[in-house]
Amino acid sequence: MNYNRKINKLAIIGAVGFLAVASLSNPMESRAAGTVAINDIMPTAGGIFDLKLDEDSCLKAAEATTEGMYWGYNHLGIADVETGNLNVRAIPATDGKLVGKMPKGSACEVVEMNEDGTWAHIKSGDVDGYVSTDYLYTGADAGMRAMELVKTVAVVNADALKVREQAGMDATVLTSVPKGEELEVVEQLDGWVKVSIDGEDAYVSSEYVTVEEKLDTAVTMSELLYGQGVSNLRVDIVEYAKQFLGNKYVYGGSSLTKGTDCSGFTMSVYKHFGISLSHSSRAQANEGKKITAADLQPGDLIFYGGSSGSINHVAMYIGGGKVIHASSPKTGIKISNYTYRTPVKYVSIIKE
Repeated sequence: MNYNRKINKLAIIGAVGFLAVASLSNPMESRAAGTVAINDIMPTAGGIFDLKLDEDSCLKAAEATTEGMYWGYNHLGIADVETGNLNVRAIPATDGKLVGKMPKGSACEVVEMNEDGTWAHIKSGDVDGYVSTDYLYTGADAGMRAMELVKTVAVVNADALKVREQAGMDATVLTSVPKGEELEVVEQLDGWVKVSIDGEDAYVSSEYVTVEEKLDTAVTMSELLYGQGVSNLRVDIVEYAKQFLGNKYVYGGSSLTKGTDCSGFTMSVYKHFGISLSHSSRAQANEGKKITAADLQPGDLIFYGGSSGSINHVAMYIGGGKVIHASSPKTGIKISNYTYRTPVKYVSIIKE
């Protein structure tokens, strides 16, 4: 754990502890109390608060600390759903138009609450809308959850970064990753960063990445659309698969709710529609019709492999240049750009 992350955690733990003590004299403080207007509590240079020594100001300062000032958020909210996603709507109403979805544990900036505190106006990634506060951690709770959820990523700043089997320029190239992709960091080394791609360890040069701490954010509805002229079956398959966004990755698993690996995910999604696939990415690559990238339609499968070209991962294309896949134990079922690593094969399972 790096020094800054230790400081972040100590600050949050201290603030939460203060809140716990202070709340003894004010038992009516609610979980959403951290959503008061915190703009009047501004950090001075070095992150030290200029406080008035009264209970209300101290409580607000502690809540402000837990809600942000770290990880890029001033008023932090965390999606609190058991499974599936928290719907983000255009207006604060259950029949409002869907503008995005927040996977379990994803973060947002809480802009404001409505008068009765039942809806929150939030911003998360490219999504701007309203969520029910019944499913949103705020204040001290959000800070504590963020400590558990924050992840260290290497953001690629080269056009096509080579990912290697070992830390060295002479090491075998496993794949290449496009600019802007985020790779899960395992360890920072001298001149190299050890990363995990779909659960497999690999190495990238530290010269071509920026290491950051981030929380997951919402996905827009445009990221979840598929395009024109797509059959109803393909739409249904993709919509069904997206229900499980954010659920667990379990090696060897095939449960869409309790945990699955990459081939278990695609196998189980297709099984729901009466289509049988093997529980192996390598086998699935031979169970349909080989196609080209230009022929991709939602529901088709994309396969990825190592340096030898041997297939070791599968994802489902959902349109718009995106795939949904069971990625790794840390990231679970997620949406990625389909070129987040170099594809080695495209297959259509659906007979039309």
